[in-house]
Amino acid sequence: MRSNLQFDFIADKAKNTLTINREFLADQQLVWDCYTKSELLNQWFAPKPLTTKTKSMDFREGGHWHYAMVEPNGTEYWGLTEYLKIKPIDFYTALDAFTNAEGEINKDLPRAEWLVNFSEKDGNALVETIVTYKSLADLETVIQMGMEQGMISTLEKLDELLLTIT
Repeated sequence: MRSNLQFDFIADKAKNTLTINREFLADQQLVWDCYTKSELLNQWFAPKPLTTKTKSMDFREGGHWHYAMVEPNGTEYWGLTEYLKIKPIDFYTALDAFTNAEGEINKDLPRAEWLVNFSEKDGNALVETIVTYKSLADLETVIQMGMEQGMISTLEKLDELLLTIT
């Protein structure tokens, strides 16, 4: 794996945001597909050693992705992504929440708005993800939950997948 691919994880406590910039050894269309098709998301969207399973997905404005990250022992962590605005292959915005298996939002855990931008950089894809939380407490909660290490591990799984499908 090339270690010189761009990776930035920036917490801005004044704006309650996380900004994650990540470069991939693939073209923009393929990386877009990996972020927007459940059959590809299921292969990478969880930190090791967890796996991902999709319960339902409708990638369109007003649509959703209801999924679980699954530990090797079978413990499931459910999430819901509600898609707000989509401009293929450039960006999408979404609301993200922790849920149960029925899709009911857990109001005790932070909810966030995600802006995911896709662009080209020297023949590679660059994904800029800006996650905005309602409060500093929400931002600090996800940081304490291990968001940075989780994102590093998850995006490394995408690197591995891209090597097999490019």
